[in-house]
Amino acid sequence: MLNKKNKGSNKQKFNFYWIYAIIVVLVIIVQLFSWPVGTLKCSETEFEQFLEDKQVSKVEIINHKEAKVYIFSEDLSKAPHSTKNISKKDVFGKSGPHYQFIIPDNEKFRETLKKSQIDYKENGKTLDYDYIVDDNFGREILSWVIFFGIMIAIWAFIMRRMSGGSGGAGGQIFNIGKSKAQVFGQGKSTNINFSDVAGLEEAKEEVKEIVDFLKTPKKYTDLGAKIPKGALLVGPPGTGKTLIAKAVAGEAKVPFFSLSGSDFVEMFVGVGASRVRDLFKQAKEKAPCIIFIDEIDAIGRARGKNPNMGSNDERENTLNQLLTEMDGFGTNSGVIILAATNRADILDRALMRAGRFDRQIYVDMPDLNERKAIFDVHLKPIKVNKNIDRNFLASQTPGFSGADIANICNEAALIAARKKKKTVGKQDFLDAVDRIIGGLEKKNKIISPQEKKTIAYHEAGHATVSWMLEHANPLVKVTIVPRGRSLGAAWYLPDERSITTTEQILDEMCSALGGRAAESIVFDKISTGALSDLEKVTKQAMAMVTIYGLDEKIGNVSYYDSSNQGYGFTKPYSEETAKIIDQEIKIIIEKQYDRAKEILVQNKEKLDLLANKLLEKEVIFKEDLVKIFGERPYPTKENILADNPNKKATKKTATKRKSTELKSKNEDTELTDNITKS
Repeated sequence: MLNKKNKGSNKQKFNFYWIYAIIVVLVIIVQLFSWPVGTLKCSETEFEQFLEDKQVSKVEIINHKEAKVYIFSEDLSKAPHSTKNISKKDVFGKSGPHYQFIIPDNEKFRETLKKSQIDYKENGKTLDYDYIVDDNFGREILSWVIFFGIMIAIWAFIMRRMSGGSGGAGGQIFNIGKSKAQVFGQGKSTNINFSDVAGLEEAKEEVKEIVDFLKTPKKYTDLGAKIPKGALLVGPPGTGKTLIAKAVAGEAKVPFFSLSGSDFVEMFVGVGASRVRDLFKQAKEKAPCIIFIDEIDAIGRARGKNPNMGSNDERENTLNQLLTEMDGFGTNSGVIILAATNRADILDRALMRAGRFDRQIYVDMPDLNERKAIFDVHLKPIKVNKNIDRNFLASQTPGFSGADIANICNEAALIAARKKKKTVGKQDFLDAVDRIIGGLEKKNKIISPQEKKTIAYHEAGHATVSWMLEHANPLVKVTIVPRGRSLGAAWYLPDERSITTTEQILDEMCSALGGRAAESIVFDKISTGALSDLEKVTKQAMAMVTIYGLDEKIGNVSYYDSSNQGYGFTKPYSEETAKIIDQEIKIIIEKQYDRAKEILVQNKEKLDLLANKLLEKEVIFKEDLVKIFGERPYPTKENILADNPNKKATKKTATKRKSTELKSKNEDTELTDNITKS
């Protein structure tokens, strides 16, 4: 049962446009009722016949152009009127006119009427005729009203589309400068609270403090503390920045204004600044409250960086107004701003200073324990097997964001439904990881036997080199089944490490070059299949030399610009240094290529066995490598998974192969693409 307050809140406000609509409808009805009802058209010849039969009682000549004919009521039941659909009375009870026609000649028509009057008198009847001037202002006014109404409606529709859509306060032309913020509060909630946000404990603590201050400000102000004016949520896409803001809206018992940075951007000059002013005006009226601006980089980009001079004046004016409003209200006014972005490096420095966004809350990729908690949240609505191990799923997804994990859970449910299962199993989750990262399996892709053999040796080269290197990521699976844009792939389970040593980078580069090295050794020629491998190792070598200072010849020098200020069209080093950098990058890559060839030559027989097994099964796992190479000569890490129980996969069952994780989390060195595509 709803209480009276809720019932009152659900009532819709009266729209005054209905009054205008009712007036127009009434005018149309009056005009319709004023028109003759049941009046038929006739010719002049028919009219003369009516006169001859003495059936016409009255004739009205309208503006010397049109004649309206009235027939005696007793004659309406006679021929030819009885066969026609003539109404004896209109809606007001008035009879006639019954016929009308256009007068071709007024003089001749007048003579006819005079003669007919004389004949009527001789027969004891009366024929009346009258000349009427009809200005018809009502119909003319109505026609003009309808015309202008249509033009105004078209103009309003065009302006509404130009002003950013028909919804919200800013959707109408007269409200274009109003804020488009969606307001939560007064019984309206996002239905999300902090218990729905898994992981991100540090970020939640920060925003919980803000919510707590708004609920109980006296606890802080008694100690002389001042609440931060703004908090900026920074982090990679999909880590939960907007989700935290939704949880704040659900938890806070104060009005919550939510909008996007793009809501301020319009084609009209001054609209953005006007909407900022209106937003803060509404916020001050409802203080204490919270304003959340998602994707603030849309308006917060650093000023003066656009090479097209003058083209970004409107955005800069909007930013200037935002800076003024943020620093314009009092400390204890109770208006707090939350913002989210994944491009904090391009934001204006004035926006980031203390007094505006006092806190920067970094929302990082979830670690192992946080991923487990995220799986717990997203698996609640899914019917999963009882033997599903959350720890296993979390360990399979290093470097995955919360959005990626949500996508995996949904994709696993879709795969299970496609297979007509009643519950979602472990294999469905592994297939979902393969599907999301590697792409859709291309079962019908045409590959010649020679190309297939080249792909098999290429992937076997990756697997062999990585197996024999200490710091290479643990290999879990190798396949030559095409997926997405790749013709084959070697799947690894990277370590979750915070820093990377030179030896680790070099081992990963050597492993990535193992595919091309295998082609060169076995076929004595190379192919274009190593494109992604070469791109990866080139970036790694360039980062070693120019960013991390890991090259002896260049030394402890970094040319990395963390502030993203840019160097324009010049490089921060001389031409001579550029030449040395190019040489060092090439030397590093060639050394690792020779090292990979040396490892493959020493293990040529095992390389052949692995390639032949790939050609036979199309996909092999860690256990197959153990049978060929024996256990790795290096100690395993604690976070390396146990052996895969599903050890066999044939060519016929290629669609049901076990899948494992491929993504790397090492963002510092940009060591991405742990899947080596052919």
